[in-house]
Amino acid sequence: MIDSPLAIAPVFHLGPVPITQPVIATWIIMALMSLFSIVLTRRLKLRPGKIQATVELVTGAIDQQIGEVVRADPAPYRALIGTIFLFIFIADWSSLIPGVEPPTAHVETDAALALIVFAATLYHGVRCNGLVGYLKTFAQPSWVMIPLNLVEQITRTFSLFVRLFGNIMSGVFVIGIVLSLAGLLVPIPLMALDLLTGAVQAYIFAILACVFIGSAVSEGQAARAPAAAPDPSQARSNP
Repeated sequence: MIDSPLAIAPVFHLGPVPITQPVIATWIIMALMSLFSIVLTRRLKLRPGKIQATVELVTGAIDQQIGEVVRADPAPYRALIGTIFLFIFIADWSSLIPGVEPPTAHVETDAALALIVFAATLYHGVRCNGLVGYLKTFAQPSWVMIPLNLVEQITRTFSLFVRLFGNIMSGVFVIGIVLSLAGLLVPIPLMALDLLTGAVQAYIFAILACVFIGSAVSEGQAARAPAAAPDPSQARSNP
């Protein structure tokens, strides 16, 4: 059980850099995801087996969610959104392993994920609209809104990682407290609820990332769109 989410004792030092348990867990999760991806993509078949069919089903579901939120081809966003969703999902469920605390229960991991989404929002906004076109979105609907739009970019990134951190960290603390007071079997229903919460938080984080990216893309396109021409049929001739 962690004493404080903001103060973590290092496991060892890599030169002057302290390496903590969340960092090690994150490295292991990334290594397993990369290994699974490499092995799976080298054995793709026209007639998929159970594992390939499951992966294709998950990929199709992710594409569908991206398409519904971003309203664009999901291909440019699939790798980022899919990786974020799967990483958070696996990280949250890593609490099933005895002695392992989920990396997402620590603020630095969640802050790093939120900063990745922030950087991706800027990248895709500039990619789709150009630098000038994307900067113009901060002046919508009026230049007076520029400070508020800039603050919005920061606050929504902050709320993104605080939401994930608060939900996962609180679950870890509650289960740890109940386990220390009531024994081994009593916390099982709470653990099941915590796993469900972890899956939901992974989905919410990925959907919010889609919303932020889709907003950056669509607002720039709306700003460049010309005003609609009046309908000639509704025009009236002057006497």
